[in-house]
Amino acid sequence: MPIALLALTAGAFGIGTTEFVIMGLLQQVAADLQVSVEDAGLLISGYALGVTVGAPLLTIATRTLPKKRVLLGLMAIFTLGNLACALAPDYGWLMAARVVTALAHGTFFGVGSIVATGLVPVERRASAIAIMFTGLTAATLLGVPAGAWLGLHFGWRATFWAVMVIGLLALAIIALFVPADAAPRGKLAPLREEFEVLARPQVLLGLGITVLGFAGVFAVYTYVQPLLIDVTGVSAEAVSAILLLFGLGLAFGNVWGGRLADRAPTRAVPATLALLALVFAAMPLAIGTPWAAALFFGVLGIAAFATVAPLQLSVLEAASGAGQTLASSLNIAAFNLGNALGAAAGSLTIAQGFGLRALGGVALLFTVAGLALALAGRSLQRRRAAPCDIAA
Repeated sequence: MPIALLALTAGAFGIGTTEFVIMGLLQQVAADLQVSVEDAGLLISGYALGVTVGAPLLTIATRTLPKKRVLLGLMAIFTLGNLACALAPDYGWLMAARVVTALAHGTFFGVGSIVATGLVPVERRASAIAIMFTGLTAATLLGVPAGAWLGLHFGWRATFWAVMVIGLLALAIIALFVPADAAPRGKLAPLREEFEVLARPQVLLGLGITVLGFAGVFAVYTYVQPLLIDVTGVSAEAVSAILLLFGLGLAFGNVWGGRLADRAPTRAVPATLALLALVFAAMPLAIGTPWAAALFFGVLGIAAFATVAPLQLSVLEAASGAGQTLASSLNIAAFNLGNALGAAAGSLTIAQGFGLRALGGVALLFTVAGLALALAGRSLQRRRAAPCDIAA
């Protein structure tokens, strides 16, 4: 395994930690800043919208720069953003700091995916993406439970100070191990050619599938702390342990999804979304007791991150050519638009009086819609391939 790939994973770990750690701090942040839990949940939406806006804008702005320099600049933005979060005096400041931090997220994973696939043979591209995204799974496995523990014992600001240190370490590792000629630019295509990727139906379908699939995940995961405490009845201390199980599930699901996409790229997306829908369908039965809820969140981790590498690879393949880097970043933006949509839908569901138990139904609706879109895209692909097969 190229050491540069592990360096990208370190950066992914830092970024993933700051994205997800707020879930384990929701009640502490709400109490300290004197806002409701549903308003605190919108900090996830704010971050995700920052990714959605930042991904295409920064990708275009940095397209002429060497990839390593871009990755280092993005990690610097990330580190400074977490410093601002730690110092935030009120809710508005924290929201603004989260948005600034998020600007680096989409382009880091978009550029990182391109660099990662260039470090390995063609047949290992999905696995390379999965390895880089292992940083996200490690963030959920280690960073989020540790952040929740820090927040519980030392206050939520201590968590963001710790994440800032992670950012500094990731910056140093990338500087040391990612080669200066990573993903060489070659001849730069005109900007018009990069934007032409948005006219491809398979790319647009892929982005839409990503949005809907991950909206379901974050309709539930955003509110994991109040779900476990207020519905299941576990202690605040037990939340970290269940988050650890979720992280273990992510780690397994990420690797499995990458291997599945390498072996069966056309079937991987609908198969993993179908699994995710089944998990959400089981949620009403699972959250009633602590042991069942712990098992549910572990399985949810598997199903959620099994979709990541297949979704990212499907968009990269649909956008082959000049627009691949932009499409890669846009798909990261799509993941986070889904995050924002899911968190906001969850907030609205709670605010309208439907309660935390209704979140599973909301998640199921999003995921089934994503699955339907994936099946429609696969049908379209088959119809387009059919005339070629007949002609052959």
